[in-house]
Amino acid sequence: MLDAETKRRIDNARDVLVGKAPDPKAQVEQITIALIYKFMDDMDAASEELGGRRSFFTDGFEQYRWASLVRSGLGGHETLRLYKEALERIPENPNVPRLFRDIFAGAFLPYNDPETLRLFLKEIDGFRYDRSDGFGDAYEYLLRALGSQGDAGQFLTPRHVIEFIVGIVDPQKHERVLDPACGTAGFLVAAHAHIRAANRAPNGADLLTPTEREQIANNFAGYDISPDMTRLSRVNMHLHGFAAPNIQEYDTLTSEQFWTQYADVILANPPFMSPKGGIRPHGRFSVQSKRSEVLFVDYIAEHLAPRGRAGVIVPEGILFQSQTAHTQLRKMLVEKHLAAVISLPAGVFQPYSGVKTSILILDNNLARRTDKIAFFKVESDGFDLGAQRRPIERNDLPAVDGELRDYLRRARAGQPLDDYAPARGLIVEKARIAASGDYNLSAERYREAEQRETEYTLVPLGELIIGKPQYGSSARKVPYDGKVRYVRISDITDDGKLKDDEIVSPSEIEDDLFLQPGDLLIARSGSVGRTYLHKEIAGASQYAGYLIRFRIDPHKANPAYVYHITKSDTWREWIASNSKTGTLTNINAKQYSAFRVPLPSLEAQMAIVEEIEGYQRAIDAHRDGIAELEGSIEETIAGVWGGVTPGGESG
Repeated sequence: MLDAETKRRIDNARDVLVGKAPDPKAQVEQITIALIYKFMDDMDAASEELGGRRSFFTDGFEQYRWASLVRSGLGGHETLRLYKEALERIPENPNVPRLFRDIFAGAFLPYNDPETLRLFLKEIDGFRYDRSDGFGDAYEYLLRALGSQGDAGQFLTPRHVIEFIVGIVDPQKHERVLDPACGTAGFLVAAHAHIRAANRAPNGADLLTPTEREQIANNFAGYDISPDMTRLSRVNMHLHGFAAPNIQEYDTLTSEQFWTQYADVILANPPFMSPKGGIRPHGRFSVQSKRSEVLFVDYIAEHLAPRGRAGVIVPEGILFQSQTAHTQLRKMLVEKHLAAVISLPAGVFQPYSGVKTSILILDNNLARRTDKIAFFKVESDGFDLGAQRRPIERNDLPAVDGELRDYLRRARAGQPLDDYAPARGLIVEKARIAASGDYNLSAERYREAEQRETEYTLVPLGELIIGKPQYGSSARKVPYDGKVRYVRISDITDDGKLKDDEIVSPSEIEDDLFLQPGDLLIARSGSVGRTYLHKEIAGASQYAGYLIRFRIDPHKANPAYVYHITKSDTWREWIASNSKTGTLTNINAKQYSAFRVPLPSLEAQMAIVEEIEGYQRAIDAHRDGIAELEGSIEETIAGVWGGVTPGGESG
C-alpha cells in the first residue's frame, strides 16, 4: 500500500528535477539510480549493525558511501564532484551485484547545479530500503510518470486493467509466466502478487515453501527491446522480491534466440505502432506480416504451452481489419486459441492515446474443448474518459470479471452453454464466426439479432439507398454568399438540427454535392454517428468532407423513419462498438452501410414518423412555455433590483 509520506517524497523528488530534467523518463532514471545507490548503503549499514561487514562500499570504494555523500559539512561543489564520480565508478565495483552494475552502466548526472543536487539527495535520503510490497508499490507509482513511450507505441498499462487481466488468466505457483514486451514489468509484478495472495492463509501467513518461492522466481521472464525499459523493469521486480530478475533486452519479433522457449501463462500489452516501412521479422511466424500488433499476437499464441493461457491487450483493428494477415491471424485464434474477447472503453490509455482497445483471452485447452467464444463489453472502468482520468462511481470491471469467470468455469467443466446468456456478454459459436468469411471478432456483428427482439426484417442501410454513399466536398469555408450554405459537422446539433449562427458558403460550388430533401448525412470522423436529414426548407446546401450522404430510396424506406432510427440507443451502441479511434474517431461508408435497420411496411414507417413528430411538437410547445416562464422569473427578480414589487408598486 502506497503511504502518503512515500508518495510525497516521490513527488518532491520529481519537482526538484523538473527544471533540470523536464522529461519524465529522465526524472524516473535519476530517481531510480539514486534509490539503488541509497539502498546499497542501507544494506551495508544493516549488515554492519547485525555484526557482519559491509559488502558493497569496501576495498577502495569507501569514499562513495551514501552516508559520506550526504554528511553535513560537505560543500555543494564537492558533493557534485563526488556524486558524478560515484556514478562512473560503481559499475567498476566488483562487490556490487551484476543487476546493480547494469543499472548504473552509462548513468550520468544531466546537470551541474549543486543546489539542485543537494535538494534532490535530501529527498532521496528520506527513503529507507526494505523488501516490503509497500516500496515496490511506491516504485510503480514513480513509473506511472513515464505514461507513454510514444515513439515505440508503448503505453503504460493502468494498474487496475493489469489486475483485471491477471485475475482472469489466474497464473499458478508452478507455471512459467512470460511478458514478451514487458516495459516496466507491471504484468509480471501483478502476476507474482496474484500467486502470493492465492497461497496465503486466512491469517495472512505465507503458505509457499522456500523451494516454491525459488521456483516461482525462476519461472518468471520478461523481454523488452528497450535497454531503458529492461533497466526499470529489473529494478521494479527486485523491489518486489526478485533477487535476480530474468529480464532480457530482446527483440521478440526479429530475434530467434528464445523462439523455442514456451510459457504456461503469457501476459502482455505489446506495442501498437510499427516503424516506418514495417518490421522485418524472421521467417518462423505462422502469419506473415510487418505489423507489430499482428506479429506479437501470433508470437503469444504460438508460444503458449498445450494447456497455456494468455491475456493480451490489442488495438481494436485486430478484430476486424480486412488485410490478409489480420484475417489469417483471427482464423488461427478462433480455431486453436481464443476463449474470449473483452472490449474496453476508448479512453483507457488517456491522456497518452485515445486508441480503442480490447483484451484477448487465450486458452489452448479450452479452445480445443468448446465450439464457442465469449464476447464481453466494458463501458466504464471506474474512471472518466477525460485526460485526467478521474475516478467515477460506475465500474463494469467487477461485473464482467464475475460473468467471464463463470463462463470459463462452465466451459472448462463441459457444461451446456446453448442457453447461457451473461448479462454483459454474448456467446457466439465458432462456426458462425467462420461463416463471416473474414473471422470478424467485432461482437456487434453477432450481437445485432440479440440486441433488440424485433418482428421486422433487419435490412442493411446500404440496401435502402439510391446509388452508393457519397463523401462530401473538400472545399474551404468562405463567408456566406446568401445563396449556398456549406453544411459541416459543426453546423449540426446533437439532436439533428442545423445551427442558425456561423453560416458559411463553400469556396467551390459542386453541383453533385448539393443536398436534396430526404438526404441523410452521417458524420464519419470526430462526432461519429451524428446525423442530419435535409429538408427543402433549409434551402440550397452543399455538404462538407467529413460527412457521408446516404440518399434514401423512398420506395424502400421513409427517409424520416431511417433518420429517427439513428437517434435510438441501438444506433448509439453500434457507433460505440464500431468506431475506430486514432487521432480522430472514424466510421467509414462501408461500415455504415452494414448497419441493419428494422424495416416495417412503408405505411407503418409513416405512422411511426407521425407519432414521433407529434411528440416532438408537444415537446417544442412545452419548451416555449418553459422559456416564457423562465423569462417571467428573471423579470420578477430584475424588478426587485429596479425597486418595483410584484404588485407593481414602488418599494
